[in-house]
Amino acid sequence: MKTLQNHTLIYDNECPMCAIYSKGFTKCRMLDHNGREAFTEISTKNRSIIDIDRAKNEIALIDHTKKKVVYGLDSLLLIIGNSFPLLEKTARIKPMYWLFRKLYSFVSYNRKQIIPSAKNQNENSCVPGFNLRYRVVYMAFVVFFSAYILSLFSGKLGLNLSHNFLRELVVCLGQILWQSIFLKAYLKDKIWDYLGNTMTVSLIGTLLLIPALMTDFTPVFYNIYFGVVVSVMLVEHIRRCKILKLNWLPTISWMLFRMTALALIILYSL
Repeated sequence: MKTLQNHTLIYDNECPMCAIYSKGFTKCRMLDHNGREAFTEISTKNRSIIDIDRAKNEIALIDHTKKKVVYGLDSLLLIIGNSFPLLEKTARIKPMYWLFRKLYSFVSYNRKQIIPSAKNQNENSCVPGFNLRYRVVYMAFVVFFSAYILSLFSGKLGLNLSHNFLRELVVCLGQILWQSIFLKAYLKDKIWDYLGNTMTVSLIGTLLLIPALMTDFTPVFYNIYFGVVVSVMLVEHIRRCKILKLNWLPTISWMLFRMTALALIILYSL
């Protein structure tokens, strides 16, 4: 690999994804061994160079030779392009660049809802600004993906349930509506953070269901497996509520909706 000299990547050390890929750059010698610096430990010199608020949303790369800073996708392409020029040129083709830039923003603005950290409440933390558009897009993606997988899985439970995407879509949307109305007064300014985390809990459950769809088992197995997945989701929901410093009310509300929806679906299928 060709090392990008005299550059420092300011990464979010409280984000596992950011920590992994930034460490990968140094391990592969695409950056110097000291070519990255944690946002929460940034030096006074580097802090004075970068736009702190922008660096929370888009990872910053400092060029110490030119005293210049690039952010987000451009910083990653500069590092990658130094070793793989063709990849950078391909990624900078207008349609590709637009797509990758949107994808980068989609992940960056939702990264604390995808993988939360108890340290996010610290004022020095690298917490991205709230972007309603990307939060709604993330929630919509999870809702449609979860509804599709659940529609496939429901037919395996042996409860006279057919594959019904619309039914599962209504349940997924109903969960958001229920929690939003029931918890609005309690959650206040945390409502979008909570809903984002709830969607990730749903996404985790959906991903856990996929392996069971790869082959055929008995309905008993699928019911037990579904129960295990729901238990995992419950534990994860509780963990994320603790990180957000919420009490048991969101979890109780979440469980009530899940049990009510399941009961209604079973009664309807009889």
